[in-house]
Amino acid sequence: MSNHMQHNDSLLRFMTCGSVDDGKSTLIGRLLFDTKTILADTLTQISNTSKKRGMEAVDLSLLTDGLQAEREQGITIDVAYRYFSTGTRKYIIADAPGHEQYTRNMVTAASTANLAIILIDARKGVLTQTRRHSYLAHLVGIPHIVVAVNKMDLVNYDQAVYDKICADYLQFAEEIGLAAARDIRFIPMSALNGDMLVDRLDSMPWYAGETLLEMLEKAPAAHTEQSEQFRFPVQFVCRPHASADADLHDFRGFMGRIESGNIAVGDAVTVLPNGYQSKVKAIQLGETQLESAQTEQSVTLLLEDEIDTSRGDMIVKTSEAPEPVKQIEAFVCWLSETPLSPARTYIVRHTTRESKAKIGAIQYKVDVNTLEQQPTADLKMNDIARLTFKLAQPLMVDSYKSNRATGAFIVIDESTNNTVGAGMIV
Repeated sequence: MSNHMQHNDSLLRFMTCGSVDDGKSTLIGRLLFDTKTILADTLTQISNTSKKRGMEAVDLSLLTDGLQAEREQGITIDVAYRYFSTGTRKYIIADAPGHEQYTRNMVTAASTANLAIILIDARKGVLTQTRRHSYLAHLVGIPHIVVAVNKMDLVNYDQAVYDKICADYLQFAEEIGLAAARDIRFIPMSALNGDMLVDRLDSMPWYAGETLLEMLEKAPAAHTEQSEQFRFPVQFVCRPHASADADLHDFRGFMGRIESGNIAVGDAVTVLPNGYQSKVKAIQLGETQLESAQTEQSVTLLLEDEIDTSRGDMIVKTSEAPEPVKQIEAFVCWLSETPLSPARTYIVRHTTRESKAKIGAIQYKVDVNTLEQQPTADLKMNDIARLTFKLAQPLMVDSYKSNRATGAFIVIDESTNNTVGAGMIV
């Protein structure tokens, strides 16, 4: 995370991974508390609950347990999103449950994160779930991993314990190809005492690295680390024929969101899948005329030539045009209680385009606990498998590794219109 990549005014989406007792809720609560994000009335409320439970200190984990019923049962499910900001940056935390049966929740939470905090209990070391969370973070392409060795206060802040956990984790990360592909940082901490989260207390003088908040403040935002190719899926074609303004009768604007890359007036573009070529005549953001636009801006593009284009087409720079494809290979996480059936036709929705799809072949599914590849004929809920789809319509795709926006898709059940799978193109 080199300093020249700092975009500290930007948003960082990150997620926390850990099992029930790793101190995940306490860690998030501590971050919110120490960055002064908690409102006074919330603090009073959780102080009262803590006292009711016979605790002397405020139980910060209560901050993240959104629903009263969940609080009382002491469990958290689904994905909870928390927002906080410091003087320099805004944050969104995705907090997904760690159990194996919530694999789909974690994949959902991880899909937009740019950094993952993987919590390890200092007393227990690297466990099966640590491996599972790391594999899923790797699969969904989270570029930055912070391994937080928590509860150091319960091992007397022993550096040898911390060093061994770091070595064990790195060895495992090498095995799954995580170490080579990702930026991995380690930090010892005690979320309960607030050690090394926001404040550097004096219990671990042997650790000279950054606190957790310092790592978060410096982490690069999404889309800032490598130059990405321009991808603009068309959402809507604006043709205001009925307008009283005669000048607008010839207006033809292509509206959408720039998923990656940037564009400027005068750039040569190609509209896929038809392959028509033109140049950008104007870029509009509402009433404003722009000379250029970049990732995540929603704009209207006007082209110099009249081109027959509709929703689901993709505008790309001519020099960076991908080949439209009618077959994709992908890792798919199955989200539905109804198993995948190779006999059925599904709909693949990719950016603003849809295509009917049949399963070509399921190569293997991954046991998320052992990471072993197993042959299978179908997929059940929370299964992850590598498979091939044969498509009726061509799609303009990139590999998920090179572009998380155009490398991802969802699978929809034709009969119910439910989303039943999430895919990452190999």
